[in-house]
Amino acid sequence: MKGKFVASAVCATGILSGCYVIPIDYSPAPGQVVSLSPAGGPVSVSSPQPVPTTLQARLYPLNETAGKMGALTATVMDTVNGHASFSLHHAGEVLQGEASRVPAGYPGFGRVHREVYGDGRMPAGQRGIASAAGGRGTYVNCEYALSGPNRGMGACVFSNGAKYQLHFGS
Repeated sequence: MKGKFVASAVCATGILSGCYVIPIDYSPAPGQVVSLSPAGGPVSVSSPQPVPTTLQARLYPLNETAGKMGALTATVMDTVNGHASFSLHHAGEVLQGEASRVPAGYPGFGRVHREVYGDGRMPAGQRGIASAAGGRGTYVNCEYALSGPNRGMGACVFSNGAKYQLHFGS
């Protein structure tokens, strides 16, 4: 009997030598990819880290004041830590500021959207705010919701009352 057990173990070792065995109760941590080592055990490999991205945001006029200003393009330099720089050019003035993701209960969030659209309904997704100001006193405040990685939409209000719809990402 002992001989049959040894023979079975040797045979199984030979058959499994090209296989990898992962314990049934093994589960990788969130954000990890599992590859197998030549020895047959799991090796945790971190997922590729996001890299800073530059996005072009498009602002489309929604009222007469904005119509006179025309469609605008803003540059968003996302540092992938929930924060970005935000800048745009209008009538020879450069407005510079920042954009940040905010939690669902962020105080005052929805004010810009209500002012532009007349209601507080925001698109679903991670929320954020963006603000920029220029040297001649012009400023803009925006609210947005991310609908995917580096993609979203929202609303902006300028200091002169211009109201815009905001789109960014591909």
